[in-house]
Amino acid sequence: MEWLQAPEQTSLRRAFTVWLRRVLLPARFKGVEIPPVTELQEVKTMLAERVKEWTMEWKEEGLQQGLRQGLESERRMLGRLVKRRYGSGMFQTVSPLLGEIRELNLLEIAGEWVIEYDDGQVFFEKLKEAAGK
Repeated sequence: MEWLQAPEQTSLRRAFTVWLRRVLLPARFKGVEIPPVTELQEVKTMLAERVKEWTMEWKEEGLQQGLRQGLESERRMLGRLVKRRYGSGMFQTVSPLLGEIRELNLLEIAGEWVIEYDDGQVFFEKLKEAAGK
């Protein structure tokens, strides 16, 4: 940065800034809007300000993806339990309802109901009630 600040490096500094903005940053931060900057110091300042913001966004995206994966995994497990305990017919009946449930704890509780209720219809009614149907 110091060497590039010299007046005779103005052209190189601008070329490097353009390269950072158009090539390196978009490749490293896919889907992130890179604001227009014309000077290398602006790139440094922008990155210092934005990295914290981007990190929080990435963490939130990661948490959401983990939650989706957890929900899907729990749905599959619960579906296997329902099929094994109550049969394929009940599995077909509850599958759409399981797909609508967005709360991991409700799916976990429903897993306990599979153990608790011998009658698949009782399980189904309880699941519908918990899902607000």
